[in-house]
Amino acid sequence: MGSVMAPRILDAGHDLSVWNRTLEKCAELAARGARVASSPADVVQSCDVIITILGDDASVSEVYLSESGLLSGGVTGRLLIDMSTVRPSTSKHIAEQAAVAGAEFVEAPVSGTVAPAAAGKLFALMGGNEGAVARAQPYLDILCRRTIHVGAVGQGALMKLVVNLPLGVYWQALAEAVALGEAGGLDRKQILEIITDSSAALAVLGLKTPAILGEPGAVAFDVDSMQKDILAMLETGSGLGVPLPATSAALMSYSAASASGLGQEDAVSIVRFLSGKMTRQKPEN
Repeated sequence: MGSVMAPRILDAGHDLSVWNRTLEKCAELAARGARVASSPADVVQSCDVIITILGDDASVSEVYLSESGLLSGGVTGRLLIDMSTVRPSTSKHIAEQAAVAGAEFVEAPVSGTVAPAAAGKLFALMGGNEGAVARAQPYLDILCRRTIHVGAVGQGALMKLVVNLPLGVYWQALAEAVALGEAGGLDRKQILEIITDSSAALAVLGLKTPAILGEPGAVAFDVDSMQKDILAMLETGSGLGVPLPATSAALMSYSAASASGLGQEDAVSIVRFLSGKMTRQKPEN
């Protein structure tokens, strides 16, 4: 995501410093004039505004809080914007540490994958105080088609989990529907075509049908990422006293798909994985 978002910052006329744990991923941006920093702490020395987007809570904590992390020194007055999908508790902890260090922090997890990111069509769910959010707005406008301030830090992270929850459960339900149809002799491709043209269709189902059918293509959001998000949903739900039975069932499906070697495949591959598994387990008459 970051690799297709960063060029938009350059195109908007800003100086850009970049850092990635895999430095080779910075090569194209360096060729376009971006400065490649040696560490997160080095980024802070040359930037007033720092935007991060990382894979999970552990990565966010490492990049912000490690000995060479963003908050390791000299961040007074800086604005930190984290666009990762993490637990609300993680965002709150980073925000607290940023305040101690004299920096402002805004969370802005996004709805959207690689193609919308490249086109500046993400939807950011912002959490933070009014002043920090206003300061972050011009930079998020470069990356997003829409931003919305949903409350204090932690509320943006929570809203992102809320947005992703139905998506994760939908692919599980679709797999069961496909399995039911196939067990009775219906054709998988026709099942998907009819569902796509019905009220049971998710908006992106038509775009995802080739991946569901196993055709090669770019992976926008993989099984392991969905599994990570669902774990965060369940932990957050538990902390709020909200049972999530459908989400718990979906977790078992994504975990099984990951354990079967599908972790890096598109999340919709669980439709193919589960429907095949359920059909093979069909009892004999």
